[in-house]
Amino acid sequence: MRIALTIAGSDSGGGAGIQADLKTFQRFRVFGTSAITAITAQNTRGVSSWDAVSPAMVRAQIDAVAQDLFPGAFKSGMLANAGIASAVAAAIRDHSLQNYVLDPVMVATSGDVLLEPDAIDIIRRELVPRAALVTPNIHEAAILTGKEIDDEDSMSEAAEALVNDMGAQAALIKGGHLASGNRVVDVLYDGDVRTFRGQRIETTNTHGTGCTLSAAITAQLANGESLHAAVRRAIDYVHSAIATAPGLGSGHGPLNHLAEDN
Repeated sequence: MRIALTIAGSDSGGGAGIQADLKTFQRFRVFGTSAITAITAQNTRGVSSWDAVSPAMVRAQIDAVAQDLFPGAFKSGMLANAGIASAVAAAIRDHSLQNYVLDPVMVATSGDVLLEPDAIDIIRRELVPRAALVTPNIHEAAILTGKEIDDEDSMSEAAEALVNDMGAQAALIKGGHLASGNRVVDVLYDGDVRTFRGQRIETTNTHGTGCTLSAAITAQLANGESLHAAVRRAIDYVHSAIATAPGLGSGHGPLNHLAEDN
């Protein structure tokens, strides 16, 4: 069994963060390991409180995993602050960790802020250039690149900027927040532009979609899949997980992490 690592925050509601990542790793038959960056008190209605773990403790967790359960691929989600982001960058360098999927989590589905502003520059300078894939939504991509994103062309431009100007190997811009009728468009750039189109599902059960997508890609990279195949299958899986969501909670409900991909 291959190993994957998630570096992210804990979601007490179980729908996003570490919990969603580990469920997704298991779904793709990958052994999941973790380094927790923050503890959040949240449910489907929002985040009521969160505390960051110390950068030294985050680094210690990554060291412990890398020294005994070396991951074939890894991802990061909520990094909380600049100290943690810098500790993660140093650990990636020191352990020569490969197949990095960077999900630049800045705001929860509920709208609650999960990243202190001083961490954004660290993500730009130290983490994006180390990433095999960056997976921002359009709001996160706009913050990282400084570009306004309001249509498919500007999504492509932002993806190209993350690769050609900022040093990522590839970028997947998620278009779920883009108002585009009954279709959802995601744009992948790795030197060439590839567009993924799907049917929009009208639902409030979208908590943890970004975490789940990046975890599904990470798991498949750990299993030796190509980037394009991993992205395509992960998008299909998340679509199915939304469509078959269990309908829990009274806010933005969690996905069905046991869903089959098409």
